[in-house]
Amino acid sequence: MNHTEATLLINLGSPDSTEVKDVKKYLGEFLMDERVIDFANWKRTLLVKGIILNFRPRKSAAAYKSIWWDEGSPLVVLNQRLRDKVAEKSNIPVGLAMRYGNPSIADAVKALHVENPQLKKINVIPLYPQYAMSTYETVLEKVLEDTKDAYPHLKLMWMPPFYNNEDYLNLMIESIRPATEKPFDKILFSYHGVPERHLRRSDITENHCLKCEDCCNVPSEAHEWCYRHQCYEVTKAITKALNIPSEKVVHTFQSRLGRDPWLQPYTDKTLETLGKEGVGKLLVVCPAFVTDCLETLEEIEEEGKEIFQEAGGGEFHYIPCLNDRDDWAALLAKWGSNDYELVQTDKVKFPLDIPVHKRNK
Repeated sequence: MNHTEATLLINLGSPDSTEVKDVKKYLGEFLMDERVIDFANWKRTLLVKGIILNFRPRKSAAAYKSIWWDEGSPLVVLNQRLRDKVAEKSNIPVGLAMRYGNPSIADAVKALHVENPQLKKINVIPLYPQYAMSTYETVLEKVLEDTKDAYPHLKLMWMPPFYNNEDYLNLMIESIRPATEKPFDKILFSYHGVPERHLRRSDITENHCLKCEDCCNVPSEAHEWCYRHQCYEVTKAITKALNIPSEKVVHTFQSRLGRDPWLQPYTDKTLETLGKEGVGKLLVVCPAFVTDCLETLEEIEEEGKEIFQEAGGGEFHYIPCLNDRDDWAALLAKWGSNDYELVQTDKVKFPLDIPVHKRNK
């Protein structure tokens, strides 16, 4: 059947293999994105190609090997399974793309168009609950870049960041609930970190994020594009629904690069502290991710557990991401197939049409 409408799911991506050359290629594409390392091109090139890619790929390849499945990258495999389930529940075609690596956005759009020559609209769902310059925004810009000349007739509709979407939050709550029904001492919400300057660059008001006391809790239009605020809102909603006492809740940020200040408190340092404090049973969840990947399987479930227990901590229980759960697939089908809360590009695009490295910092 030749459809005029399709859904496109987009996640971060992964190397094609654990070989150093493939990891280097992937890291090069990822780190050269100006929305990931937000420096002027010459400075980013010097840092990435002159320094990072000379030592980081080997270390990252070893990390990928520790979590790699027989079928391939867990992130890609899980998303392929998810896409298949979403397609079964949808009445329109469903494609899958990665922002970096394969399948690329350009290839995914081309495949949808080849299979559906009359395609007129794509419902794009970036698989990121929160808005961040280095996640949601870079996906939006890349989709626009890869479609504006090749497919100028395509209408793009977007699922906005869904951190406060009731259906999404209910899924998160139910995925976490079983672990909280047994006694535990602490639950740690670990979100992917970003440099502090990313918050300032994404602040449309230019005077709110990290510039006023308790900025994440002071009402502001900046919150629509504030990653940290949106992370805190997810933690609040989940812990409130599960009736978890505030003294049991810990909120941290993981995965930092370089010497510039990133969002704090840091996950690894906090895990060490909790271990030294003798926490007997720790639950860990990573709500910035909807799919398990290197950052959850290796950095948290392997390395994080080791840090916590070597410091004196007790039981460590990692709660998996939504991955390819049937209820998650059903929700994505609902969002993609029925224009559920989808909006046009100009309603979600960050409203600063100046180079990233020249934004407020």
